[in-house]
Amino acid sequence: MKRLILSFILAAAVFGPAAAQSTITRDRSAKLIESYRAYIGSDDLYNSKGERLTLPWQIIRQDRANYHAYRRRDRGDQGDSFFSLPSNRQKLEAMLASGNIADDAGNFIVRGNVWIKVDIYGRGDTGEWVDVHVQE
Repeated sequence: MKRLILSFILAAAVFGPAAAQSTITRDRSAKLIESYRAYIGSDDLYNSKGERLTLPWQIIRQDRANYHAYRRRDRGDQGDSFFSLPSNRQKLEAMLASGNIADDAGNFIVRGNVWIKVDIYGRGDTGEWVDVHVQE
């Protein structure tokens, strides 16, 4: 029961507000734009003000900001061209709300010290959604 409630809270926090605000929709004609693999380390769990991040999309966004803007990279992090643009990193919340992330994956990301694989879907250079998977 506790896990079910936690999953519901996480889902509401990740998908609720973003889904209401998002104009991004999942379209079957969209194609895989790019994929990357990244390690979510301790630097990725805190924003530039030192505040602890509590939602998976915030942490993934911080990971990409650390990689591209601040050059703080975990060993084995892969680059990507899509999130090299700050404007695309800003779209991450809505893209994740339109995509897929398992409850367990979200929980692991919030705890940190986990490998993730991110698949970015869209058309051309326009991203529409991301699918996030935790890897071993």
